Amino acid sequence: MPPASSTTPQRVNLRTPGVMEEVQAVVESHYHSPLVDRLRAAGGLCRFGDVTVRLARQFGFCYGVERAIDLAYAARKVFADRNLYLVGEIIHNPEVNAQLASMGIRNLTGKNKSAEIDDLTPDDVVIIPAFGAEVPVLDRIKARGCQIVDTTCGDVMSVWKRVRQYAGDGVTSVIHGKADHEETRATSSRARAAGAGHFLVVYDLAEAGLVCDYIRGGGDRCTFLEKFRDACSEGFDPDIHLRSVGVANQTTMLRSETEEVQRRIREAVVERDGSDANFRVFDTICGATQERQDALIELLKQPPDLMLVVGGYNSSNTTHLADLGKEKVSTYFILNAGCLESAASIRHYDTHRREEIVTGGWLPSGPVNVGITAGASCPNNLIEDVLRRLLALRGIHLDAGGLPAA
Repeated sequence: MPPASSTTPQRVNLRTPGVMEEVQAVVESHYHSPLVDRLRAAGGLCRFGDVTVRLARQFGFCYGVERAIDLAYAARKVFADRNLYLVGEIIHNPEVNAQLASMGIRNLTGKNKSAEIDDLTPDDVVIIPAFGAEVPVLDRIKARGCQIVDTTCGDVMSVWKRVRQYAGDGVTSVIHGKADHEETRATSSRARAAGAGHFLVVYDLAEAGLVCDYIRGGGDRCTFLEKFRDACSEGFDPDIHLRSVGVANQTTMLRSETEEVQRRIREAVVERDGSDANFRVFDTICGATQERQDALIELLKQPPDLMLVVGGYNSSNTTHLADLGKEKVSTYFILNAGCLESAASIRHYDTHRREEIVTGGWLPSGPVNVGITAGASCPNNLIEDVLRRLLALRGIHLDAGGLPAA
């Protein structure tokens, strides 16, 4: 095992005009869609024969995702002769992650891990994904003396700032998110970075309700800790650490639910203390996540016959889009065009059962109005593939320009 390095690698600016010009041209060739551009220019509404397609006003790659991908490609170009590694997945999209793997970027953590942190050398380059990384993991990588390319989203870092502030003031962070999600793990680790902070992760309103009940009147401490054993900091004691709380969130959660979590916890603190002096909150919802949710809500004011939501099954923001769609119309959360098996059969992800299922009779005959949206980690080329497959199932084939073929 090579020894850890005590030297700090020299900072390298990857975002020079020459590098980024070439990188963005390559990225565009991999993920761009002229057809999607055409639909956007038409206001997101197009008719192809008896199929009407409506795109949400906002969908697909956000700025943070684009930046992370650009930096990963730039790292491969600038450090062409060095080993490149990635902490987990750059974003939650299997096609994009597979593309990075094909470029020789290997994983250090997660189910696709193919290398070990302890084997890194100062000559190696490590990419931190858009979700960020847990403090202990980052510390181990820094100790190896590696060159680090940090693509962490700015919205995520804003949440970290609040959580660190809570910890410094002796306030427990109640984080609305998924305890096993990379971003939430990275965020919660910031509460513990100085050694004194504590955190508790609540996934939904039901879990938030349990916290509120405990804030109001206490309860069975052992039962509470068992319920949240994988979602709280080491040494967390609800009798002590729920005295003063601050709410934060995983940036890709449903905004309305996060706001309700905030409201309920504040109300519980006020009922217990007579004021909200022991409650803090900051608006840390990702702007891009909110834009995509708002755009889908707007589209659903005139509900289509069905919705297709495209994105990685482990994408939190895409999951919430699918759940929003299901409240109004038949909604199918699909990974890619291959999920549209036939006009009679579609493979899609059930967000409640957390598994892929097959549904029959999904595409009605006759005129049909189909809404399409996609999560912030879904590239436009996959949306085009889905659209072309949808139309092909109705006997409509498009030429390269997106017009019906003769």
